[in-house]
Amino acid sequence: MDRLNIVADKLECTELVTRVARGIDRCDAAILEKLFHPDATDDHGIFVGTASDFIAWVIPLLQTMKRTQHVIGQVLIEVDGDQAAGESYFLAHHQFDGPEGEVFMVAAGRYLDRFEKRNGNWKISHRHAVYDWNSTTASTDNFDRDTPGTQAFGARDHSDASYTHLAGIARP
Repeated sequence: MDRLNIVADKLECTELVTRVARGIDRCDAAILEKLFHPDATDDHGIFVGTASDFIAWVIPLLQTMKRTQHVIGQVLIEVDGDQAAGESYFLAHHQFDGPEGEVFMVAAGRYLDRFEKRNGNWKISHRHAVYDWNSTTASTDNFDRDTPGTQAFGARDHSDASYTHLAGIARP
């Protein structure tokens, strides 16, 4: 396999990782379903099962939170023909109501993904979330979301500005 094809395969796998983060943060099950093979599996520790069942489980859980943001750090992809393995660092930020007010929790770890190229398309065949550390504190978010003026704030659905911004240029 030539180097250009390997680079293209690595880029496609890396883009799958970032699109999963986007689908999670926008609570968009339709995006997520397109990124996993139909027989894909997921192991998040607190959830182990099919990727489809993970999506059905995680979206309602995320919708109980005010905001999330999954930041992907360094990504290492090793390609072997139509299979690849990846390690992607993440910081997952979560803001939600706790018993004593708003809580801000960060979980840090790595996604260990298996990718397969089937019928010319790369998708995730297995994801294993490995956690390295977390931190929880009271939220200090002080944006005035009720009267934002000219500030734009993210939304956890299709009203988010990214949908309009990317429409017609990139696949969802």
